[in-house]
Amino acid sequence: MIPEIGYFALVLAMALSLLLCIFPLWGAYSGNLRLMRAAPSLALGQCLFVIFSFCILIYITLTDDFTVSYVAQNSSSTLPWYYKVTSTWGGHEGAILLWLVMQSTWTALVAMMSKSLPWVLRARVLGVLGFLGVGFMLYTLWMSSPFERLLPYYPVEGRDLNPLLQDPGMIIHPPLLYMGYVGLSVSFAFAIAALMTGKLDNTWAKWSRPWTMAAWAFLSLGITIGSWWAYSELGWGGWWFWDPVENASLMPWLVATALLHSLSVTEKRGVFKSWTVLLAITAFSLCLLGTFIVRSGIIVSVHAFATDPDRGLYILAFLALVVGGSLTLYALRVSEVKSEGRYQFASREVSLWLNNIFLVVAMLIVLLGTLLPMIHKELGLGAISIGVPFFNKMFSILIVPFALLLGIGPMLRWKQNKLNTLFPKWTINVVLAIIITAAWLFGGYDHVAPLTFMGTALAVWIFLATATDLLQKVASQATIPEGIKRLGLSYWAMVLGHIGLGFVIAGVTLTSAYSVERSVSMKPGEIATLNEYEYRFEGVNVISGPNYSGHAGEVTVLKEGKKVVLLHAEKRRYNVGMQFMTEAAIDDGFFRDLYLALGEELNNGAWALRIYHKPYVRWMWLGGLLISFAGFIVLADKRYRRSSRTRSSEAVA
Repeated sequence: MIPEIGYFALVLAMALSLLLCIFPLWGAYSGNLRLMRAAPSLALGQCLFVIFSFCILIYITLTDDFTVSYVAQNSSSTLPWYYKVTSTWGGHEGAILLWLVMQSTWTALVAMMSKSLPWVLRARVLGVLGFLGVGFMLYTLWMSSPFERLLPYYPVEGRDLNPLLQDPGMIIHPPLLYMGYVGLSVSFAFAIAALMTGKLDNTWAKWSRPWTMAAWAFLSLGITIGSWWAYSELGWGGWWFWDPVENASLMPWLVATALLHSLSVTEKRGVFKSWTVLLAITAFSLCLLGTFIVRSGIIVSVHAFATDPDRGLYILAFLALVVGGSLTLYALRVSEVKSEGRYQFASREVSLWLNNIFLVVAMLIVLLGTLLPMIHKELGLGAISIGVPFFNKMFSILIVPFALLLGIGPMLRWKQNKLNTLFPKWTINVVLAIIITAAWLFGGYDHVAPLTFMGTALAVWIFLATATDLLQKVASQATIPEGIKRLGLSYWAMVLGHIGLGFVIAGVTLTSAYSVERSVSMKPGEIATLNEYEYRFEGVNVISGPNYSGHAGEVTVLKEGKKVVLLHAEKRRYNVGMQFMTEAAIDDGFFRDLYLALGEELNNGAWALRIYHKPYVRWMWLGGLLISFAGFIVLADKRYRRSSRTRSSEAVA
């Protein structure tokens, strides 16, 4: 009976979502204020019912109700309780329900926190979000219900959660990623509502910006943690391998990054209006495309969920409806959009626009590399591979002008600049970047490839340019404390975000160039050497966990005869599904990681081991965290929020 209650709650949420789609949009069209005022209550109601339904799914999972098909396929009685909770989004149906939780939560937040918006715009934003909710709720109830029963015949034990997902990273990675994915629907809704009203002025950009910033911050954090999960859990020492599902999250992030900067220009200078709207439409469209890639069954991946082509066909049809409808509306309204501000080539506007172009080109490269092999195969033309070398080469080319502009942009003023006053600063930073990079790399490594030098120099350039701009702004005030106080959280967030990107570029460059690995066969007491470290194999112990058994290899790491760390690398066999998993042992550090994976038992008591030395790999995730936190810091800026409320009140007046 309890699973049926969860399903019925979704039905009620679907009914409220349908009303949310109809009432406010009709009210905005006809001028009926009563219908528009119903929107916030409908949004809150659908959110409560969806969350209640999700709580039901968690309950039946925790109580091992294997009469429910989803629980039987994704959980087991021996699974630890925290992974039972994780299993509620570890399969296709539960992941879609989690999407609905995020969708309805964002909709309710917009309803409650946008009271200063004009009712016509507020109603249309909530109506668009209601339409999106209808699409996904219909998909859930019709094709992807997590509450289907197996009665009268059901298993006494579940199949267990995929061992790959039994990792702390998977407890937080999907919710954060979905918060970002679905959060971009709010930016999309504001853009469509602005197109409906025909008022693409600066104010809609101001209203949309905080929501876009929040979604981007969550998406950044989700991608960062997903990369860390791949590194720590998959056992091969990699952190990103251009998997189609990884690309599915990267594409909307690239466009959302462009959208954030474009919204800033539209709000402050009244330019790039049509471009900003197009970016908002594109960002959410790419989220839907990513959902199609993951859930259509057209790819095979450790991240992919569904293999039912009917489900993929539904998402493809919904994607076509959303993208086609929004682009049609855009085409009808774009001729009415006119930019207000004027600017010259040497201006911050042009710098931000060029970086927008580079970000969009990067997205198109990822899109091409992801979809072309699929399309080629579906057309019966055979299998083609677009792999890591293609993506690495193309991004190596794009990152050069992008990073250079990133360092130049904050120093530029709006409208126009006198370049002769800026060239000395830029020249000094370039020279310093080359000197510092040369001292860093040639002082620590025997061989320095040109691409490695270039990537490291770009990271150093970003650090220096950011520091130069910060010092210049602080020094322009009477005292240093006054200068720091006047900058505000938004500026500090920009500094943090740019420094974070510098760490990412340096980490990717250096760990790609100087990571080394060695596969060895070792008996207890034997020693293998990699770089300046010695690895002494101590032996293997039998281990037993709540739902697995296996072996743990112990390796003592020595440097110059002194013990550094004792590593425990595990080879697990999960009892229910009889699946084997490698749990790598990692000694993490700011400048390097020591990474150890236990392989199979060989003859004569020897074991296969893989040893990795990965310099600066942590810098990538440090940079990702800094970038993510930069977004949250902006949202904490009182001046940012007060400005938004003031602008909204002015619009109402």
